[in-house]
Amino acid sequence: MSEYRKDQILNRWVLINTNRAKRPHQFKAVIKPVLKGIDFFAAGNEHLTPPEIYRVGKGGKWDIRVFPNKFPVVDNKGTAKNYSYGTHEVVAEDPKLENQLWDLSLARFVNLLKVYRTRINDISKNKKIKYVLVFKNHGEKGGTSILHSHTQIVGMGRVPELVLDESKKGFKKKCLYCDMIKKEKRSKRLCFENKTMVAIAPYASRFNYETWIFPKKHIQNMNEMSEDNIRDMAEILRKVLRKLRRMDIPYNFYLHYAPVGKKLHMHIEVVPRKATWAGFEHGSGMIINSVSPELAAEYYRS
Repeated sequence: MSEYRKDQILNRWVLINTNRAKRPHQFKAVIKPVLKGIDFFAAGNEHLTPPEIYRVGKGGKWDIRVFPNKFPVVDNKGTAKNYSYGTHEVVAEDPKLENQLWDLSLARFVNLLKVYRTRINDISKNKKIKYVLVFKNHGEKGGTSILHSHTQIVGMGRVPELVLDESKKGFKKKCLYCDMIKKEKRSKRLCFENKTMVAIAPYASRFNYETWIFPKKHIQNMNEMSEDNIRDMAEILRKVLRKLRRMDIPYNFYLHYAPVGKKLHMHIEVVPRKATWAGFEHGSGMIINSVSPELAAEYYRS
């Protein structure tokens, strides 16, 4: 099957071509990474990270711990004028190296989302910060350089262009994402659904097994999330990641919410990194996806 598809809201095209998955591969499977050196993020090694900012835990022990990134992409030495000003934090999701995020309990996922909300609010008190990007890299193909499971939070001196684009094109007199959710809930691209959240494989998915998680109601940011909303989002995010665990796929996810003064349906985008973008993608600006979103959603539902 080969089919050109255009994103229902954003102005970008993909080529869905399931034949590409049948190509022969002459490279050996990648050996699982092994820790070399010290696990800097482990319990007992707190002195090896910058001073702690925040933690979740009891009795002197932590479950989730937040501290500044030693190698920030932005810092407070930059200027708001050239957008190099900002903050960069690390969220260690578990004290143990062997526990990746997809291994953790639902309660831990709930607490992690609450940590994201707390840090977004605290960082946003700085008037020089215009947006706080929460993202996770898992696996070497996902861009991580540290084996210990962690999320990163970057307070930025400007709003990312992608977020502005989603805001501009996703809300015209009404929320187009709300319309899309209603339509996709009845389609073969529905992955998961619970009381307040839905996960769909986008019609023009760029990545194998790509999934977007939306609140069913129009929610702009995490401060508008109820306890039920947070639990339901945590439940679906955990389900998605545990499905990826079965295939041991590297992935990224990131949280998009409405910038100040803008409108945007808040959501989490999960983008598995199974495929490698090559000459066609870089030369044409168009992505080939060898796993149709319909097949991806069928896998999630199975």
